[in-house]
Amino acid sequence: MPLHISIKVEKKCLSMQTRLAHFLIPDNLEKKKESLGEVLNGDRLTFAPYKLEFLADKKDAKVVCKKRLTKEEVAQFRTAVTLDYYIQMYYDDLPIWAFIGKIDKEGSYDPNEFKYHIYTMFHFEIFYHKDRVIEINLRADPYVTANVTIDEEVDVEFLYTVVWKATNTPFEKRMDKYKMSSSLPHHLEIHWFSIMNSCVTIFIVMSCLGTIYMRVLRRDIYKLAQDEEFSDNQEETGWKSLHGDVFRYPKCNYLLSSALGCGTQLLAVVVAILSLGVLGVFQPYDRGVLHTGLIIIYAITSAIAGFSAVSFYHQLEGSNWLRTLLLTGGIFSCPLFLTFLFLNTVAIKYGSTAALPLGTIVVILLLWVLLALPSLLLGALSGKRIRSEFQAPCHTTKCPREVPPQRWYRSIIMQMALAGILPFAVIYIELYYIFASVWGHRIYTIYGILFVVFILLLITTALVSVAMTYFQLAAEDHEWWWRSFLCGGSTGLYLFGYSFYYYFLRSDMSGFMQTSFFFGYMACVSYGVFLMLGTVGFRSCLLFVRLLYGSIKCE
Repeated sequence: MPLHISIKVEKKCLSMQTRLAHFLIPDNLEKKKESLGEVLNGDRLTFAPYKLEFLADKKDAKVVCKKRLTKEEVAQFRTAVTLDYYIQMYYDDLPIWAFIGKIDKEGSYDPNEFKYHIYTMFHFEIFYHKDRVIEINLRADPYVTANVTIDEEVDVEFLYTVVWKATNTPFEKRMDKYKMSSSLPHHLEIHWFSIMNSCVTIFIVMSCLGTIYMRVLRRDIYKLAQDEEFSDNQEETGWKSLHGDVFRYPKCNYLLSSALGCGTQLLAVVVAILSLGVLGVFQPYDRGVLHTGLIIIYAITSAIAGFSAVSFYHQLEGSNWLRTLLLTGGIFSCPLFLTFLFLNTVAIKYGSTAALPLGTIVVILLLWVLLALPSLLLGALSGKRIRSEFQAPCHTTKCPREVPPQRWYRSIIMQMALAGILPFAVIYIELYYIFASVWGHRIYTIYGILFVVFILLLITTALVSVAMTYFQLAAEDHEWWWRSFLCGGSTGLYLFGYSFYYYFLRSDMSGFMQTSFFFGYMACVSYGVFLMLGTVGFRSCLLFVRLLYGSIKCE
């Protein structure tokens, strides 16, 4: 039976990509109907004119098309060759790649003497087992090219051959080739080194906290228990003096509740995505499944956000729960939507396939209105109905205690800067592979290792936040609520800072469109990480403070 190949040009320079795509893809060819995830990924696939019938060899070169390149098209192809453009194709859901052309330097180091060629002959090698396609390779013939060095019209004839070969590899293992691309021995060594580095970091932090607990906290608690009969005549200092203020409700409790609700939702989304990845739901050939799953899971978990925000807001004795609910629904989604509108406008201006069509935008809005908002409201009503009091082991005094002046290194900016270093060090090595997968052409398949690194990140964030909160309480500063959230989420700021390093030193991206897309969406991702890890830091500190002050007797 006749089979076709879907083709797309890799998005390295999106403005020129559109012009090259119009040249490579004739108007009379059939376009593939993309799924929601494929559209979000920027895929606009078209059935290419290559005819690859099953078991039909074509050892004699077949003509795809003949074309006279204009001077402008020659210049465009020369630029594409310089920037290492490549064509990505799919055959029976198997991805294949081929570079557009090559640069012949002929031993010279002068760019003016380089010769630029585009490949015009491609060889398809297809492996099959019984009646199923197992593997496909694409090789460009380096000796059959068209010279595009000089801006003059060139006649080009594109050719291809097809060879079928039998293999014993079963159909169930045909994707192992692509999965192994992320788990090569030298890559695995780097991943495991990252995990060991994270474990050492956690061990150091736990050792420090253990030392604090064994030598300081236990000594103070034991002393309080021994001198209980003399406590009225003794002046309490340090963290012990804050038992009447440490559970005083924070300012802007509705904002804190909304941030915690949204952070809890994002934490649930990441855990769900990584769990599905470990179970093998996201395969390299399932284009767009990750994006689709991300949208649906985010909409469903809106119930978690509504429940967490409203229930905690009621614990803080808040009364305007509807304001908290609206803020919870928009604290992350509204900045993301505004960023999307701006970037989509930029993509439309440049004529890029990254621009979402109106139909896709309508589908996303319907998912938000029909699934996310009802889930958010249902969770909020459940949180409002399940009323629970805030569990504080100490009685809060009526008059707040004045916070003594703090040294410069105890300021909130310095604590955030210090708190984000260790959690960022846990994920630093793994970040390169994630960025290369999201913004490059790598295929990331090691979800198990990523899940382990994520768990280590959560543990490190919790431990560092607890340590920073203890140092704050030891300095007799009882306003720990917001600071614990900000210190926990400070890793998101480091993540955004790393994006600058990756963009300017590790990527080949340039131009206004790619700059705006990269930093626009990285700002949203970093903001989401800030909310998620801030929630982890706050919840850990709240548990620590309850245990700490619950271990002493105070009026």
